[in-house]
Amino acid sequence: MVPLLDLKLQYATLQTDIEQALLRVAASQVCILGPEVDALERELETYLGVRHAIGVSSGTDALLMAFMALNIGPGDEVIVPTFSFFATAGCVSRTGATPVFVDVDHVSYNIDVDAVRRAITPRTKAIVPVHLFGQAASMDELMAVSAETGVPIIEDCAQAIGTQTPDGRRVGCIGLIGCFSFYPTKNLGAFGDAGLVTTNSDELAERLRRIRNHGMEPRYYHSMIGGNFRLDAMQAAVLRVKAPHLPSWHQARRANAALYEQAFQDAGLSEGPGRVHFDDANAVLLPAFVHADSGVTDHHIVNQYTIRVAHRNALRSFLQSRGIGSEIYYPVPFHRQECFANLGAVDDMFPVSNCLAATVLSIPIFPELTSDQIHEVVETIAEFVRTHRSTTPECADCEECGTIRTS
Repeated sequence: MVPLLDLKLQYATLQTDIEQALLRVAASQVCILGPEVDALERELETYLGVRHAIGVSSGTDALLMAFMALNIGPGDEVIVPTFSFFATAGCVSRTGATPVFVDVDHVSYNIDVDAVRRAITPRTKAIVPVHLFGQAASMDELMAVSAETGVPIIEDCAQAIGTQTPDGRRVGCIGLIGCFSFYPTKNLGAFGDAGLVTTNSDELAERLRRIRNHGMEPRYYHSMIGGNFRLDAMQAAVLRVKAPHLPSWHQARRANAALYEQAFQDAGLSEGPGRVHFDDANAVLLPAFVHADSGVTDHHIVNQYTIRVAHRNALRSFLQSRGIGSEIYYPVPFHRQECFANLGAVDDMFPVSNCLAATVLSIPIFPELTSDQIHEVVETIAEFVRTHRSTTPECADCEECGTIRTS
């Protein structure tokens, strides 16, 4: 048995400290915001290198608050990658604005900067790069686009707490606003929903804090419309216990990724990371850590380790039959979602995202994963591949990645 994620292993190492923190909050009876949230915010400001960190109720609410703070609404457009978790685009629509979908890069799976440039119109009010699976998007290029056009960058850092760019800046402090999720499965996970908004703007920080609490300041006086986006003290207390362990957890994930790379190559399934075409020597396409040679420690925090395989659905069923966990992030790009059908996106405009949706599969990568478990995953995939090389791949029509050649 190899689960996709086992949070009980993490909890076992922190149980005493977490329970003491929870009892501390229980004794205080300060349940929402308060000293625990204030302390978490100061600690994360230091860790991220950002002027303001504002604890909020979820990563989804962090995105929604960012759009609200910039007065984005009906008639406006926001550029988002079509290959991401739903909240990225869903929150745009919740403001009444229109999400404009663009394709992603075939190597990093992050937003395609050239596609962003082509998508900008006079109605564009924000660009939202997603640092997908824990790897930084091309922020230097995106910030150059922002400077040229005056369109602000809102970073979706939901999967990327601690991720750095090649020059050592942590994501979330580069664009105008950063949005983080502390959903339990993230590298830094709470015991429920929780999130963070970051900014280096004093003016925006004040506005975001008001929006977090119904637009209220002072008490019962409302200068704007906000929402109930407050962070619970219990969640903040748990996060304060976990946050100091992030560097070692990131390192463990990267070590596991390196072991996967070697094991897949030793099994004859891959020639190494970064390949984008299936062939006899590359039945499994490995994720590329595009900033690996930067010398920066946390260039990728490996929130997910996502391979690509031609017979993805069949492989997932096979892994499940052997007790090995996996997940598809993400099977349906935004432009194919029923709720966005009215936007009239042309499917052919997103060949890379369509290809990824048909072939990606995330396999276990959590810090406590053992070497034996990693080899079990790879050996099971190898067993599957030996019986599927000569059949038609699920992505047979994909011109981007090609297909596995028949023997």
